[in-house]
Amino acid sequence: MRRLLPGVLLLLAGCGGGDADRAGRLHRAGPNPDLATLLRVADVDAGRRAFGQCAACHTIGTGGQSLAGPNLHGVMGRRVASNPRFGYTQALIDHGGRWDAARMDAWLAAPMQVVPGTRMAFAGVRDPMERADLIAYLQSEGR
Repeated sequence: MRRLLPGVLLLLAGCGGGDADRAGRLHRAGPNPDLATLLRVADVDAGRRAFGQCAACHTIGTGGQSLAGPNLHGVMGRRVASNPRFGYTQALIDHGGRWDAARMDAWLAAPMQVVPGTRMAFAGVRDPMERADLIAYLQSEGR
């Protein structure tokens, strides 16, 4: 039975597009990691898979259309509410700033708390590692 366990775990990790290396990445991050540490172990492919939940409202390809939310290609480093092909709420326009990792992390965790009055009616991503993976993916899609 002990010899079967590693094979079973690998098989289960492959089901459903899971992140087989997640436990190892979290272990490398250590106890109670901050965002910078999580970003060092973040995985772009895991972020691409996690983006599936965002794809109902957002596109990410170069020149992609806006849906219920704006296209997110090149969003990292860009001014908040700056895609000229999308109609943002005044609340988000007034929020201002640039999309850096810390701002995106807070936004992904609880958009309606970060910017009351936003139309982004999304409860947020509770898992800090998943947010870091998403940020790594968003950063990779603007280069």
